[in-house]
Amino acid sequence: MLRAIPLKTLAGAVLMSLTPLSWASSYVYVSNAIDGTLSSYTLTAQGQLQPLATTEAGPGVMPLALSPDHSKLYASIRGKPYALATFAIDPESGALKHLKNSTVADSLAYISTDKNGHYLLGASYGEDLVSVNKIDNDGVVSDDVQQVIKTGPNAHSIIVDGTNRFVYAANLGADHLLEFKFDAASGKLTALGQVKLPEGSGPRHPVISPDNRFLYLLNEMAGSVTTFAIDPKTGRLTGLADVGAIPADSGLVRGVARPMIKPGQPTPPPLAPNLIWAADIKLTPDGRYLYTSERTGSTVSVFAIDSKTGLPGFVQNIKVEQQPRGIAVDPSGQWLLVSGEKSPQVGVYAINPKDGTLTRHATAPSGKGANWVQVVSYP
Repeated sequence: MLRAIPLKTLAGAVLMSLTPLSWASSYVYVSNAIDGTLSSYTLTAQGQLQPLATTEAGPGVMPLALSPDHSKLYASIRGKPYALATFAIDPESGALKHLKNSTVADSLAYISTDKNGHYLLGASYGEDLVSVNKIDNDGVVSDDVQQVIKTGPNAHSIIVDGTNRFVYAANLGADHLLEFKFDAASGKLTALGQVKLPEGSGPRHPVISPDNRFLYLLNEMAGSVTTFAIDPKTGRLTGLADVGAIPADSGLVRGVARPMIKPGQPTPPPLAPNLIWAADIKLTPDGRYLYTSERTGSTVSVFAIDSKTGLPGFVQNIKVEQQPRGIAVDPSGQWLLVSGEKSPQVGVYAINPKDGTLTRHATAPSGKGANWVQVVSYP
């Protein structure tokens, strides 16, 4: 059971307070799994999305990630042949140029890079593994799958901490959050341990606070956010508290792990229509506000982070695009972008700087099966 630890152990923990920056240009990319395309947009300073282009990517294109220098966009192709596509981003126009499709360990449900941009980390939900690919000096993901680590069932995400020394991977089917030591020189992952979540939680996506003191984990089936303190020396995690992201009057009940249907396998019976199905989690750049999406009810929940304890407190739950798979906060911290897998549009929501609450602000057309949102800005 998770419990709050004494506040004295968190003494001096102050979240970063950053003033929104002014960006010369901001672009938004949305992957459309059914269409196999990437939709690109300009995000104006007034929070409007102006469509730029539609780029062919590949069947089942889903997770996206940026290189640390913002020169490349990486896209996971989850239709066969499984691949990782590297696109160059033109900072003047936002245009994408396809550079290469690279070999990966399997269909990757989540991708991220290390802080130096030398390695691409991936998690495969269907094959229960995490993997590492090298990124070459030109920022292109190589065909060298240099490490594959089998996990428990349904590995769903993998991220590196702010120091580039530790990696965390959520294992949805096993209710574990895996801890690794990361060698930035070789890209090698070495197991440190794991944290056990309550049975049926379904740990899905994590995000780390800007000051690298806390990790916030979204649980897909429980519809909750678990806060962990990160030990700066060892990288090990200590559970602090758990907070619900689903209002009590939502009518939703605890969800179940959803099977990944492979070709030739029979279709399982339909699930109950009121199961919690949480999807994505994001922080504002200053670490003050946290957002989570839930697909069954098509909502986003808002949390304010306590500056002393690092713990999130529930603030708001708002209706958004239908079946919101991906959300993203722009680098200025002013706008939340929301894609809906069953919505014909992507939404822009204004973030209130005083309390983090959201107000619907603008929309733009999206492709079919819109699921992942990535924002990049250039000064």
